[in-house]
Amino acid sequence: MRSPRAFFRPLAVGAPVPNVDIPFKPSRMIHFFDPSNEKMAAKVPDIAKKVDILLGNLEDAVKTDKKEAARQGLVDIAKANDFGDTQLWTRVNSLDSPWVLDDLITLVSEIGDKLDVIMVPKVEGPQDIHYVDRLLAQLEARAGLERQILVHAILETAEGVANVEEIAAASPRMQGISLGPADLAASRRMKTARVGGGHPGYLVRQDPTGDDLTEGRAIYQQDLWHYTIARMVDACAMNGILPFYGPFGDIKDVVACEDQFRNAFLLGCVGAWSLHPVQIDIAKKVFSPSPEDVAHAKRVVEAMGDGSGAVMIDGKMEDDASCKQNIVMLDLAKALAERDPELAAAYDL
Repeated sequence: MRSPRAFFRPLAVGAPVPNVDIPFKPSRMIHFFDPSNEKMAAKVPDIAKKVDILLGNLEDAVKTDKKEAARQGLVDIAKANDFGDTQLWTRVNSLDSPWVLDDLITLVSEIGDKLDVIMVPKVEGPQDIHYVDRLLAQLEARAGLERQILVHAILETAEGVANVEEIAAASPRMQGISLGPADLAASRRMKTARVGGGHPGYLVRQDPTGDDLTEGRAIYQQDLWHYTIARMVDACAMNGILPFYGPFGDIKDVVACEDQFRNAFLLGCVGAWSLHPVQIDIAKKVFSPSPEDVAHAKRVVEAMGDGSGAVMIDGKMEDDASCKQNIVMLDLAKALAERDPELAAAYDL
């Protein structure tokens, strides 16, 4: 374990000084694209204007014979475009793959000044973060970067979930963690082939209403990911980093996608992955507080003054704890309003 005094020192001579606090920018959706796909690449400039985070994917969704093309495609796209306020991320290949070392060396050397976050798949413990942390510091120093590139871990294995608190605390470079439900399901031997979302077989059933055990018993589908998301959110909150829901694979089922994103939002996630343009607007809607919620938050914060005591608003008691809840809502609304003029008008901020 590193000494607390050494935790925020660079891990390589000449590397940037680590951040004490992780910068929080609007992060409602991480929009994935395949840099080896020419049609997708051509749409990047327009997509970048609509999303908070644009991620060039080099991992699972890219075929083996396209790995090098995807890496070079991301370099070319980053060099050719000014993304403005939109963050540029990448998901590199897993640490046990033959491509990840070249991913990191090439991207940091070629476009490290444009890259905000590197997403690392299948993180199983703090040792994975320590490896990436030291290597990135060496590469940043060699490239002469003045700003540290942050790291985002994906929770995709049972071992990773068991070690999520240690992963979240592994480095000041940690930006956040995403849930990777498909790989995690396989790791846990869960009996679902869905990519995120619920399952009709995972349910609770109302008690019998008579002698016939099949009649009058409502069933309610449950959330397979509730425990994992809640634990991930706690680990992130404890370490000042950001939790995200991952992919929702059924692109056509926009209703269930919105439900899953909203569950994650209510539990504390700041955003989710979008795999198709139709999911961008869903994430933007769900992870932006409603104007009604923001108006209520303003009323509570204004009425509470210094935050002590208690007040009654619309027949409900508001005290120190509820004031803090509403400050969270208001802070998010202010951050989003700075990026989105329509939200600024809707929020009256």
